[in-house]
Amino acid sequence: MNNKFKIKFRGVRGSYPTPRANFLKFGGNTSCAEVNLGDKLVVLDAGTGIVDIGTELVREHILSSANAHDRKPIDATILLSHVHQDHIQGLQFFKPIFVAGSKIKVYGLNINNEDLKDTLKDVLFDRVFPLGIDDVKCNFDIQNLNDSKVVIIKKDEDAKIIDSSAFSQDDYTKDDVVITFHKTQAHPKNGCLCIKISYNNKVLVYATDKETYIGSDKRFIEFAYGCDVLIHDAQYTHQDYVSPIAPKQGYGHSTFQMALESAKLAKAKKLLFFHYDPNYDDNTLEMLEEEFSNPEGGVEFAKEGMEIIL
Repeated sequence: MNNKFKIKFRGVRGSYPTPRANFLKFGGNTSCAEVNLGDKLVVLDAGTGIVDIGTELVREHILSSANAHDRKPIDATILLSHVHQDHIQGLQFFKPIFVAGSKIKVYGLNINNEDLKDTLKDVLFDRVFPLGIDDVKCNFDIQNLNDSKVVIIKKDEDAKIIDSSAFSQDDYTKDDVVITFHKTQAHPKNGCLCIKISYNNKVLVYATDKETYIGSDKRFIEFAYGCDVLIHDAQYTHQDYVSPIAPKQGYGHSTFQMALESAKLAKAKKLLFFHYDPNYDDNTLEMLEEEFSNPEGGVEFAKEGMEIIL
């Protein structure tokens, strides 16, 4: 039975892509992590890193049968932490949405009571793209999320959203995927969802675009407590964060020290730094890696293409 819990980093960069030679070791694509949970696929954010996932999924779909009608349909659940450009800018280039029969679910943080579909239609499709959002060929299920919701993916069933008030862990087994959320307000202007995925008695927490409060973010620590892997925002060095010329405090991102502190307080078994500033080339990140990385202690820098099996 395939019950593997595998994470593959597809984009680890924050703000905007960096397609330059001296950014290749760590990667230049924006935020995206591919999570395989048995035979279920969950994608965390849709930065430019999602483009390659789509290419590979369509290739596998075509190779599954010479007869187009017999091919295995593509089924993916995409979770958007928020709708800033570096977390959605690859979605309209995700090839499975143009393949008839694909089942693509996009669940994400809705803001100001706006419908997520209307937001994506406005900023990614109808106004700025040759095709409208209703022109895509797949079964495109776009729904709103917030931290009072739980996403459930049971074996042989599609993902569904339920109210947390109706959720009981006793109703699910280790073979079911249970995804819960924590909204951090420390990211302008409408916050960001931290995402916790529980499967096969393992827990992954994805915490991009969050800034840590003085004295720690106690609600987040409670949310992430005891996780097996913590993927945590680490956009800035401390020097850039407190720079007298262009300080970054209040921008909604953490320093490497903040990420370490969060992991320590949450007793995370493994920490992956993530969402690097686009001004930090490989040389800069290599120096930071030498300072902060501790593989024996479970602290590493996420790199594009890196895979982790829980």
